[in-house]
Parts: sequence; structure tokens; C-alpha cells
Amino acid sequence: MATAASSIALRITELRSQIQHHEHQYYVLDAPVISDAQYDTLLRELQSLEQSHPEFQSPDSPTQRVGGKPREGFVKLNHSAPMLSLDNALNEAELRDFDRRIRDLLGDEPYRYVAELKLDGLSMAVHYEAGRMARAITRGDGIVGEEVTENARTIRSLPLRVSESTAFETRGETIISRHAFERLNDQREQDGLSLYANPRNSAAGSLRVLDPGITAARQLEYMTYFYLVDGKPARDSHWDSLNHLVDLGFKVNPLRRLCANVEELIEFCNEFDQQRDSLPYEIDGVVAKIDSIPQQQKLGYTSKAPRWAIAYKYAARDAETVVEDILVQVGRTGALTPVAVLKDVKVGGVTVSRATLHNEDEIARLGLQIGDTVKVERSGDVIPKVVSVVAKASNGKPFYMPVDCPVCGSKLVKLEGEVAVRCLNVNCAARLQQSIEHFASRSVMDIDGMGEALVTQLVAQKLVQNVADLYDLKQEQLEALERMGRKSAEKIIQNIDGSRKRPLARLISGLGISFVGQRTAQILADTFGDLDKIATLPQEQLQAAEEVGPKVAAAIRLYFSDDKNLALLERLRAAGLTFTQEIKGKSVGPLAGFTFVLTGTFPTLKREEAKAMLEAAGAKVSGSVSKKTSALVAGEDAGSKLDKAKELGIEVIDEAEMLNRLGNP
Repeated sequence: MATAASSIALRITELRSQIQHHEHQYYVLDAPVISDAQYDTLLRELQSLEQSHPEFQSPDSPTQRVGGKPREGFVKLNHSAPMLSLDNALNEAELRDFDRRIRDLLGDEPYRYVAELKLDGLSMAVHYEAGRMARAITRGDGIVGEEVTENARTIRSLPLRVSESTAFETRGETIISRHAFERLNDQREQDGLSLYANPRNSAAGSLRVLDPGITAARQLEYMTYFYLVDGKPARDSHWDSLNHLVDLGFKVNPLRRLCANVEELIEFCNEFDQQRDSLPYEIDGVVAKIDSIPQQQKLGYTSKAPRWAIAYKYAARDAETVVEDILVQVGRTGALTPVAVLKDVKVGGVTVSRATLHNEDEIARLGLQIGDTVKVERSGDVIPKVVSVVAKASNGKPFYMPVDCPVCGSKLVKLEGEVAVRCLNVNCAARLQQSIEHFASRSVMDIDGMGEALVTQLVAQKLVQNVADLYDLKQEQLEALERMGRKSAEKIIQNIDGSRKRPLARLISGLGISFVGQRTAQILADTFGDLDKIATLPQEQLQAAEEVGPKVAAAIRLYFSDDKNLALLERLRAAGLTFTQEIKGKSVGPLAGFTFVLTGTFPTLKREEAKAMLEAAGAKVSGSVSKKTSALVAGEDAGSKLDKAKELGIEVIDEAEMLNRLGNP
């Protein structure tokens, strides 16, 4: 005889099964078989039983899709294999050129393409273990992403449980439909909030909020396009993998096609270019992949992208409107960017009211004045920009860049040979938010937990008004902030303290000096070994460092000529940051004194391997071609670096000649 507990457990199992079936019918197949009211009745009964009997609660229950309690931050996780970007084809000729390269590499082997619509959203990897959703990770930088499992559980088209017990991973796109996007912006307008610019930004922001309840309310969708086991394709056919994902209950875009040749692929691209405005979601092109996984493996990869896939990008949408004003924005490095204020216009289904004008030279090139009618284009269907003046206004008003920073009032400067006008005050409020985020980023001072949401609060409450203020923060100040618990606050303070011992090059990179990125910062640290020395050396002596030319040296000199920046330096010194390091001695070896640049894909070596071999032989390996370059080592698909080397008369060699010079013929 069944006990009361077993009867309740059985009913809970039945309800979960029924609800999951109806969610699949509604959110994946778009074919509901019961009314919303009937669905709500089943869900309420399940919620009531789980609340009364918490011992039967489960993370894969449909009730968990409503969102749990807010989190204090996101954990970073490595992907099982890199989530690579794709090369682009911008027209039919480039798509045919891609097909020609495939033919050349595969020889007489027959091949076919899988054509899929390129959804405009946020890429995400979702892992399943023992038939249950285990974790979800955003794309991030392709190597490391953020775990958003609790938020992903709220996406109703994403199965919480599947019939496959073997551990596997899906990769796909998180999107928001046009209808859901418009409804979201309508509500934000009623609440007096700023509107989201486009569905992609809305989907990305919704997936990365700390409160899963907010994600649940946004009605995101997830369409998958990869099926992996241990980071590798689990089947020999990509098309078969997509069909298998459908069988498992995933939403795979039905608007896909198996194409026997490039002609059928082009037909698919053209067909959906005409239909894109009628689709319920945003697309910006078509992704074409070689169907055969063994052939994909044979084709391999360049340094940045697979050779067996390409993104065919649709032409940017454009429209005409009037420039009502021109404002100026100040970026992280202090560069001022003029922005056109437009009379609202629809471009590719999105209302555009602002567009970048880049700099003074671009405005002069356009011959633009306030009041003119212009053509506006969404580059890549995302970033609006003014591309031309269509009609001059009879009463047009010319635009002039300000003399003083519009935010902090500091005098603006323009370096010789540079188009950008800059505010040098690192404490300028317009620069502050981005400057702190850059300073704390993983590749600079690596203060884990110091993300956008926390920095926003610190700046808003004036707890941090320059990067040196980070080292004066107290744990109790952090604990008083929204969504910040004691343990998180304690950990962040520990991470701030740990950053005091970061190498000199990271501190230099974190200062925000124009044109001084990570590589140049490392060169400066290795050459001079002392931040005080770098801050006081004449421009000519700074140029003694490898790859530091007149423009970079002038930017360094200008940065340290500002009293506010010197005061910041003293505070960082007082905080105990690293100001010195040992100067690296002259390289020794058969190639000492030679500088090489690597470009393209080599027959047998990875780029990192070639670099390590050259450096072990005493050579320098630079990232850019200049008059100081001894030789360019060029592999397949060499690009602009090869053109620059030929222009400067730099010797160009291949991998075999490089190995010969290394003594490895």
C-alpha cells in the first residue's frame, strides 16, 4: 500500500512531466495543446506541493524557472574548448572565394554546407550531466566566460532535463524576440527608464543581471547550434547533430538548410535577406559550415577562426534623417568623440536617435553641419554611424570641438599627428567608470569581483573618485552596497590588497596612457625598470625603447606633465604598488639583435611555438612591422603586415627559412 509521501512524490513527478511537455510544445515547437489557464493551474499545484514538501524540491523542476534569489556576482569558468569567432563574407564574391578555398583544400572530395540564420544575440554554452542541466556559461572572451546557470534556468525553451545520460554540451544563441523587446522598452518608457538600443544588447543585459527574477521576466529564448562531448563534435555530421538536438528537446532554428553546393548556399542567403524583416527575431546574416566533421578537422583553423565556416553578413541597413545637434562624449582614454543627435528614425527595424561621428576629421570629410539631412547606417546591424550628407540645411550650424573638457573643465590637448582631442585628467568623471573597470580588469591589475555593477555603485556614492581610492576602501563600505554580502566584500578587499604586488608593467598599463597598452607597458618596464624614470625621461630617450615611436613617447610625456596624474602616482606609491623591476639584460643567442614579426598560419608550427623559438635564440618578436623589423615570417593568409613589410622593404621569409636561421633546417 502506497504511503502518503510516496503518493505526493508520484504526483510531483507527474506534474513535472506534464509541465515540461507543455513547455516544449509552447516554447520550442510553438504548438501549444492546452490553454494558458490550464498550464497555470498545473504549475500552481506543483508549486504548492513543493512548498509543502521541500524534501521533494529539485533544481530541474519547472518551478525553478521563475528565478531564485539575487546573486552577489558571477564566477568565471573556462570553456571546454574555445568559442571562436568566424571570418566574414560581406558579398557574394567573398562567399564564392571562401568556397574556392574549400575546394582547393579538399581537392576532389565532395562536400556540402549547412546554412543557418545568424541570430543577433549572446552566445552561451550549456552543459548537461546525468540528464540534467548542470551549468551555463556566457561566451566571454571565447576562452573564459561567466557562469549564469541560475539565469539560464529561467529560459523556458532551454530544457532542464533531457533523456541523454552521457555528459554533453550545447552551444547556442540567447535572443529576445522583437515582440518581447518592444514590450520591454514600452515598460521601461512607462517607468521613466532609458530604452535599450537593440534586441542584442537587451538579451545580453538580461542574461547577465544579478537577479534571475529579472531574467525570467524578459522572456529570453535559446536556440542551439552545436552538440559537443568533451569539447569536440560528437557526431560525424553537423546536420545530424542538429537533428539529434531536436530529438533531445532543444530549440534548433527550423530555418536551416543542407546545401549541396555554393549556388544553393547563395540562394539560401538571398532568400532570407528578403525575409529578415518578417522574422520574429533579429538576424544579421547566415552562417555556413561544412557538414562533415572529418572534413572540418582536415580544413582546420587559422589563428583566429575555423577554415570550415564563415559568416555571410547582410548589407547594413540605412535610412535618412536630420542631425538636430552634435554632442561630445569622453571615453576611457580621454578621447572626445562627437555624437550626432538625430531626429528619430527606424534603421533595420530599430529606432536610432544617436550616431557616432568618430572625430573632427570625419565631420570635415562629410562636410556636416547641424541641421543637415544625412544617411545613417547600422554597421553590422548594431552600431549606428553617419555615412554621408544627403542634403545641406539652408541655415546649417557648424560644429567646433570644445577647448575645455565638457565634463571636468580641464584643457583639452591634441597630439601631433593624431586626430583625437583628449582630456588628460584621469580623474575626470566621464573617464572614471571605464578607467576603474580597465584598471581592475583581469589582464591589468586583476582585481576579481570589481565588475561593472560594483564600480557603478562605488562611483555613484563617491567612494572611488580615482583608481588610488580603491586602496582606501574598507570592508564595511562594500558591505553597505546593494547585493554585497560580507564574504563577497571580504574577498574583494583581499583581491585589492593582492593587486598591490602586481608587476610594474601591469601598473603602467592600468594608468590609461594614450597608445600604451599591455605590450608597450611591458616593453617600457623591461627597458627602464622604474616608473619614476619613465615619468621624467625626455621624449627622445623614451624612444630608445623598442616599438616606442614619437607618437607614443609624446603621449607618455604629455601624461606625466599633468599635475593631477603626478598626484595620482604619489598616492599609488603610498598604497604600496610596484614601481620598479629588474631591467632585463641584452639577449644572447644566434639571433640576438634581430627583430621578427610573425603573421599568417605556418605549415608545422603554432604562432606561440615560433615566437618561443625565436626568443630562445635571442631575437625580439614584435607585434607590428616597422623600420626596426629585421624580417617578417609570413605564413598562409598573411594580411596587412605583409603589405606593410613590402612597402617598407622589409625582408619576408617563410617558416622553413626561419628554422634554417635557428639552426633547424
